[in-house]
Amino acid sequence: MKTIIITGANGNLGAVTVKKFLEHDYRVIAVARSGSELGFASDNKNFELHQLDLSDENTSHLFIKKAISLYGSIEGGLFLAGGFAMGNIESTTGDALRKMFALNFETAYHISHILFEHMLQNDYGRLVFIGAKPVLQPEHAKNSVAYTLSKSLLFSLANILNAAAEGKNVTASVVAPSTIDTPSNRESMPDADWSKWVKPEQIADVLEFICSDNGLPLREPVYKIYNDA
Repeated sequence: MKTIIITGANGNLGAVTVKKFLEHDYRVIAVARSGSELGFASDNKNFELHQLDLSDENTSHLFIKKAISLYGSIEGGLFLAGGFAMGNIESTTGDALRKMFALNFETAYHISHILFEHMLQNDYGRLVFIGAKPVLQPEHAKNSVAYTLSKSLLFSLANILNAAAEGKNVTASVVAPSTIDTPSNRESMPDADWSKWVKPEQIADVLEFICSDNGLPLREPVYKIYNDA
């Protein structure tokens, strides 16, 4: 049985992803600020929930080192924690940048770099970061500058990890979705064509594929999950 860490586990994408991985018989170590969306998993023997602030480096380090010590081998890390903010180049302050970096980059980095070393020692592991379409298509980034810059760091981090893992069966992937079909996005964009958006379940399918044996031959992948958005 593979053990997978999923951060941001109580979000719209996170809850669906937890459910997907439990259905495919993974052991899921979920991390979230609360467990309000994860009641469906509370009685599953292969599920555990940890509530902590992943932007806190010391807390993150203690958590991942304890998990490694407890299970011996952790095969996957899915870094779904993050946040979004609007803001063009004129309105984007240093504080706005730091907030987005903490939410979208530090929450992934603090755990992933230690987990990466663990995976190198085991010669196996899959790290998956959630990027964003505006990083790849900057014309869509003009009204989300801090968000896009913070997400761009995850692409760079994945490239660095893949270079360091050359010759090892350890891979860092980036999943770049377009607009995800969530209640909050529908509320903020009521006139949009929701059928063109990406369903959280579709992203969860890709995440499970990456961590499954079907994804073994992949190296340095970037997944553009755009649908028609």
